[in-house]
Amino acid sequence: MGGFISRFWFMVFPAKEYKIIVVGLDNAGKTTTLYKLHLGEVVTTNPTDGNNVEELVYKNIQFEVWDLGGQERLRTSWATYYRGTHAVIVVIDSSDRARISTMKDELFRLLPHEDLANAVVLVFANKQDLKDAMTPAEITDALSLHSIKNHDWHIQACSALTGDGLYDGLGWIAQKVPGKTPT
Repeated sequence: MGGFISRFWFMVFPAKEYKIIVVGLDNAGKTTTLYKLHLGEVVTTNPTDGNNVEELVYKNIQFEVWDLGGQERLRTSWATYYRGTHAVIVVIDSSDRARISTMKDELFRLLPHEDLANAVVLVFANKQDLKDAMTPAEITDALSLHSIKNHDWHIQACSALTGDGLYDGLGWIAQKVPGKTPT
């Protein structure tokens, strides 16, 4: 019965589809974030060698979410996934102070790409459940987010393990993606 209602709902109110890419350094929690949103649970993950892709439906909006591997050797291939992207999620390990400048460099390398010209940027300040985590304000400063002028951006404190903050971030994207009117 639930399947029938779901199919009927999407026939009457078709889902809009948007592409999201998820980037970040290795061990930031990108894959854990993706599967917590997709399955509602934490799954055991290995470092992503290549990408993972899943479809999420949130508030009648269908998202095609690409989780891109964050190891240094894989970052050069990120640009091959940018075409058609509506939103970029940058996952930060809030406890990884030593590599925050590396993520800043990667962020400012991807932002000017022509295929991302209209993309919004969500920064997930992940691992907020750890006691030595940087605050969203510290991450905003470390990444120089206020200097981003050509993209709407937002930083969201979260924990991929508990799910805290993940749907708040997805809700922000749902309001900001092209063709959506702010509520």
